Amino acid sequence: MEFLGHNLPAPLFLAPMAGVTDYAFRTVCARLGAGVTVTEMVSSRALVYQDKKSRSLLRKNEGSLCGAQIFGNDPEIMAEAAKLAISYSGCDFIDINMGCPMPKIAGNGDGSALMKDHALAGQIIRAVKDAVDVPVTVKTRIGWDKGCINVVDLAKIAQDKGCDAIAVHGRTKTMLYSGIADWDEIKKVRNAVTIPVIANGDIVSADAALRCKARSGCELLMVGRGVFGDPWIFGRLAAALQGLPEPERPSLSQRMDVAMEQFRLNMEDKGAHIACLEARKHFAWYLKGVSHSAFYKDQISRLSTPEEVQAVVKAIKRDLR
Repeated sequence: MEFLGHNLPAPLFLAPMAGVTDYAFRTVCARLGAGVTVTEMVSSRALVYQDKKSRSLLRKNEGSLCGAQIFGNDPEIMAEAAKLAISYSGCDFIDINMGCPMPKIAGNGDGSALMKDHALAGQIIRAVKDAVDVPVTVKTRIGWDKGCINVVDLAKIAQDKGCDAIAVHGRTKTMLYSGIADWDEIKKVRNAVTIPVIANGDIVSADAALRCKARSGCELLMVGRGVFGDPWIFGRLAAALQGLPEPERPSLSQRMDVAMEQFRLNMEDKGAHIACLEARKHFAWYLKGVSHSAFYKDQISRLSTPEEVQAVVKAIKRDLR
């Protein structure tokens, strides 16, 4: 399937998620079937003010189409940040965050707050589109709250301002991650615009992917929290979309090998100290649903050196199934 002029091995996207979709995890997901990945969101102001930490979040992974996501509420700063993001990363497209619901983002007028100011949202999209030579996409939600579900209007404005595709999470800002994603509202967007629409929300299994595709009318699907500790979900979804049998889940030993590869990539990218701290949550996710893993999850919560990481993985592979 084609997206932004590129042929995708599968119409599956890894959703940008702060604190999760770093270079290492995106690389693993791309290897296991994510056709498109997007960086963690990066502050436009931080980029313009030359913040090195923000710049480091933009490292492009190989193996998939890769976008750089930025957020902000000033059209001129967003335009400058978009140019810098492409210059730093070499990413294939720019993604504008208009959906983050977290108070520290939306409360500053960024992210999903732009759903309440479509005029400003349109100005930002046009400014970014004029600033870069790569495609521009938008990630958003269906509205601010149940009384303000206005994503169709935003999608029309986005298309009019030059947006090349839009990803829609089927929840409002106030829902955060509670309740059930509204795929019917995403279908309204799909019917209202001609640009590609990517459906996001509650795609946590092969069955859910098929139901979302049928309900939303979207060929392009974005996986968020369902990927935590389970990058193999992309292989299962791809098989389901092709009408093929679902591949068997890898053994725990094989899953831990992938976790270690992610850790090594993260250590190369961020250094041993940060990689060990971040391994605590990722390794715990890899053990989700594994019987008798509480002892090792407790050990994982205190990891602080690469040697400790290697030792706990060796023990897990020896003792658990």
